[in-house]
Amino acid sequence: MTAEGQGPERPARQPRKPGGTDGDAGRDHTGRDGEDSRGTHRPEADGEPPRDLGAARGTAGARRPGGRTARVRERVLEAVGPLLVEYGFDGLTVDAVAARSGVHRATVYRRWRDVGGLLADALDAAGDDGWRPPDTGSLEGDLRALNDEAQEALTEEPSVALAMIAASFRSEEAARSLRRFWEERYDRCTAIVDRAVARGELEPPVEARKLVVSSTSPVYHHRVLLHAPPDPELPAEAARATLLAARAGAFRNSPGAPSGRRVADPAARATGPGTETGAGAALGT
Repeated sequence: MTAEGQGPERPARQPRKPGGTDGDAGRDHTGRDGEDSRGTHRPEADGEPPRDLGAARGTAGARRPGGRTARVRERVLEAVGPLLVEYGFDGLTVDAVAARSGVHRATVYRRWRDVGGLLADALDAAGDDGWRPPDTGSLEGDLRALNDEAQEALTEEPSVALAMIAASFRSEEAARSLRRFWEERYDRCTAIVDRAVARGELEPPVEARKLVVSSTSPVYHHRVLLHAPPDPELPAEAARATLLAARAGAFRNSPGAPSGRRVADPAARATGPGTETGAGAALGT
């Protein structure tokens, strides 16, 4: 690692082999690091099958590779967040990710192509966990626990969540993946409202996502937009305010509501979000 403030580490430049061309510079002709005796990179050495540069990357929900390919992906993506936090979007490079992960740069370039691809896949991977929204036995308790998790992710040092959100403003690919991330998160979290309806805390139908967004928004606004220090009382206050609004009918579903909105309703509980595999309410959890 280089000294602080000098930018991310890069692969060391190897001496040129006598008689080699400029294209041979930086290659290890011993056959290590995924290269054969002629200095040609063998992608299968990194567990990654050869792929065309134009091959489309997988999207959220697509089948993930297994075996050595999965281990390579894990190593690469584990390097993205820390480097982004340390050096920001401008300091994050494919070469730095390759060096930090120990995966050959040719493999990283072939599979992810650029920084946007790395960030997008890291966000997609963050949504592959088995997290479910908290179940405390009450709507207010569930919303407060959800807000606590969000605030913790946004205030930890360093915060990968904040770094990823900031990076999404610089990369269209990352922005699309972040949007998918939030869509799935909020779909999972509507289970909180479904449970409240089942317990009789709310009278259906209820605009579930609107209710959850109303509760979590103050936490994100406070930390992401205002860059204010964490307020230990805010998660509970936002949850309580949302509960009072819900009891007053603020989130009742009105006729002609936009299609696709997840609505808490007794008929939907059998196949609703409570039966799905959940994902974390906050980035990186």
